[in-house]
Formats: sequence, structure tokens, C-alpha cells
Amino acid sequence: MAGGSFGPAGVAKERAQQYKGRLTSYVIIACTVAAVGGAIFGYDVGISGGVTSMDTFLEKFFPAVFVKKTQARESNYCKYENQGLAAFTSSLYLAGLVASLMASPVTRKFGRRTSIICGGLSFLTGATINASAMNMAMLLLGRIMLGVGIGFANQAVPLYLSEIAPTHLRGGLNMMFQVATTFGIFIANMINFGTQKLNWGWRLSLGLAAVPALLMTVGGILLPETPNSLIEQGKKEKGREILEKLRGTKNVDAEFEDMVDASELSNLVKNPFRNILEKRNRPELVMAICMPMFQILTGINSILFYAPVLFQSMGFGGNASLYASALTGAVLASSTFISIATVDKLGRRALLISGGIQMITCQVIVAIILGVKFGNQQELSKGYSVLVVVMICLFVLAFGWSWGPLGWTVPSEIFPLEIRSAGQSITVAVNLLFTFIIAQAFLAILCAFKFGIFLFFAGWITIMTIFVYFFLPETKGVPIEEMKFIWKKHWFWKKLVPTKGEGEISNSVELDENVTEP
Repeated sequence: MAGGSFGPAGVAKERAQQYKGRLTSYVIIACTVAAVGGAIFGYDVGISGGVTSMDTFLEKFFPAVFVKKTQARESNYCKYENQGLAAFTSSLYLAGLVASLMASPVTRKFGRRTSIICGGLSFLTGATINASAMNMAMLLLGRIMLGVGIGFANQAVPLYLSEIAPTHLRGGLNMMFQVATTFGIFIANMINFGTQKLNWGWRLSLGLAAVPALLMTVGGILLPETPNSLIEQGKKEKGREILEKLRGTKNVDAEFEDMVDASELSNLVKNPFRNILEKRNRPELVMAICMPMFQILTGINSILFYAPVLFQSMGFGGNASLYASALTGAVLASSTFISIATVDKLGRRALLISGGIQMITCQVIVAIILGVKFGNQQELSKGYSVLVVVMICLFVLAFGWSWGPLGWTVPSEIFPLEIRSAGQSITVAVNLLFTFIIAQAFLAILCAFKFGIFLFFAGWITIMTIFVYFFLPETKGVPIEEMKFIWKKHWFWKKLVPTKGEGEISNSVELDENVTEP
């Protein structure tokens, strides 16, 4: 794509056509190990819903919910409404929100690996506390430590994957994070199914979160740091050495020069969070807020958190509800591979828009079925129950190839190096903020809106699909250090992005007098 210069520092011209290299085993191993960070996020999303539907867990920590659950006269939509139960699920995400902002300076100053290791250790601690919890205080403390781990992991892992991957395969490799997340959800559903009949099954379910946490910690220790981060820290020789290994060639001059140019500007920025608020970074800031917000407002986390609860509310038996939630987890895991196979061919926009249309259709159909055929003390017939599960699976399938992976991929690849850690922190913080809000409010909204909750989410998906169509430029095939050029070509964002010689660098950034504009 054509474009001009942003100023006297940073990447001054496009060199994408000069990039050399291939997909090496070194890249595959690094991306696979790093992506395990997504598994801890997915495992928790999947495990929470199953544990909160287990009678032994409810009887010990939430006896009021247990009593309400056993009352046949209770409204199908309201039997699980309890703010304490919602707090158990959502406290993790509030802790993660705070931790993601703390992770930004760590990721920038000490590298992506350091944040990955910190996230693994925190999650390991939280899993241990939760598995041994004897009271509500221990349970919440464990959740908070899990949240800290997720905050660090979600901040660092998508950046790591975007920086390690070759430009032409960045979309697919970045989605390893989502693959790990979806498999974490699926494995959690399987574990819940196996432990539901055990008196201590909930402890085993919560404690096994230590496995992906341990893998991520060890992986973080063994992984190489990204060339971008090493160069930003002033270790240019080491950065080039790693880059050559990743690309499988010594001919990496163009990509290395882009990284050096970007790091020179990055090192001049004293406050990335202040810098990202400036007008010239407005497109990136809007995407950092809107993409994660919209991802959660699809309603996917509500379905995955509370799938067993949701299906039980719709009249499925205990075993059937866990079967149904395991099925949705399997669909989500497999659908991500559709995105991996197509994202670098069809592009980000095509997947987001097509996925949005399918999700809207499925949500509306489910709302109509529940509105017409499902009342307070009714159960769905077998035929309609199957149809609801099919529609939810098709919804999950569409999410899995669109907003699921791309809600992380797009923000992680659009930020210039000088605001990359701050931008990713904002992305994670917004994601976890809305996850917290939806998790805390979902059971109450389900009780109040009843079948209308599906129309509520369908409305938001309509808005986000329109947003993508008009405001998200295609990022397929654009080198990560040259991403700024796409905004200069976009019909709307070019009005905000400065042209050559116009407000290119913030007044808060002090430039060397000898640096001249190319």
C-alpha cells in the first residue's frame, strides 16, 4: 500500500517487498509454546461454568443458589441469579484488567518473555489456592491471582506471536493464541464432565489449571525474546541474530532496518500511554478499544461461562447440559482452524463481516424459539432443544472463525512499536473490563430479559459488523512495522493521520537535532 512518512523518526518508507525468509521450525516451535498462554485463559472460561453448576460446589460456597436450583417453582431464567456466584466468575477479570495495565511497562522494558513468565507463575499460584480453598476468601484470592496471570499473559502473548511471525503468515500464526484458548475451553469442558459426580470434583477441575500455567512458565523461560523487543532494548546484534534464525536466512536487511527505525522512535517516547492519546494515534486507539469491546459484546463469553447453567435453565438435564456445553467447546476449537486457513488469503474484514452476519442470524432464531416455545416453568421439546443447540453451535462456529481470533489478532498487529505495549494493555484491559461487566451482569440480565438476551447481543453484533465494514482497513500482508501506512489510505482515518511534515511527532517526544526528515 502506498503511503508517506510519519516524520523524522520511525519507519520512513515501505520495504515489504524486500522482506525475505520462510516459515522455519524455529518460528513454529516458538509460536506453539507461547500460544499455551491462551490455554490458561480458555481453561478458566471453560471450567468456571461447569464448576458453578456442580451441586457439591454450590452447596459448600453458595448454599442459597443450591436451594434455589432445587426449587421446581423457580423461574427457569432466574434460578441461578446470585451476585456472589457472579462475583466468583467475574472477580478474575477485574484483577486481570488491573494486571494488564501493570504488565505494559514490564513488557516494554524487560521484554515479552518476562511478562509471559510472570503470568505463568501468578496463574500457578491461583490454581493451587483455588484447589485447596476452604472458604470464600481463599476462593476469591485464588481467582484474583488467576486474574493477574491472565492479565500478563493476554498482554504479552499476542504481541509475541505478532512480532515472531513472518508478515505473510502473521494472521494464521497469531491465531495460535486463539487455538490454545479454544482447546483450553474444550479440555475444561471434558474435565468438568468427568469430575461432576465426584464430591471433590470441583477441586480437581480448578486445580488442573496448574498444568497449562506450568507449561507457560517453563515455555517462557526457554523461548527466545522477539527481535523487536531486543532491538528496542538496545541489543541490536542479538536482535538480528534471532531474526536470522526465525527467517532462516541471513538476508534480513529490510526487516531489520524497519525494526531499527521503529525502535529509534520508540526509545524517544517517554510515556507510551500519553502518546497513544494523541491525534496521530487515534485510529489505533479506537481499534484498541472497539475490537475487544465488540468481541465480548458478541455474547460468546456468556454462552461459554454459563453454558451448563444456560442449558439447564432451558430444561436440559445435568448430564445433557454438560454434553451440550462440551459440544460447543469442540465446535469453537475446530472452527479456529477455518480462520487460520483463510485469514491470510481472504483477509480480516471478510471473516469479521461474514461471521457477524451468521452470528446475528443464529441469535435471532434462538430468541424466537425461546420466546415462542419456552416459558417460566416449561421445558423445550426434544426437537426444539436440538435446534437451539444447533443454532448455538453455528453461532460459536462463526465466532470461532471471526471475532474470536481476530479480536486479538487485529489489535496486536496495528500498533507502532513506540505504543505497542501500551496499546496491547489497553486492548486487554478493555476486553477484561467488558468480560467482567458481562460476567457479573449476565445472570441478572438473563433473569430480566429472558429470551431477549439473545436479541440484546444480536443488536451489538449488528453494530460491530457495520463498524468493520466502514472503519477497519485490511491489514492482510502488511508488515507490522509498516502498519501506519494503511491509515493514510483509508477514507476516514486519513483525515486524522498527519501528512508528511504536519504534526508528525508529538511535542512530548524530544528528537535528536541531527535527525532529519527523509
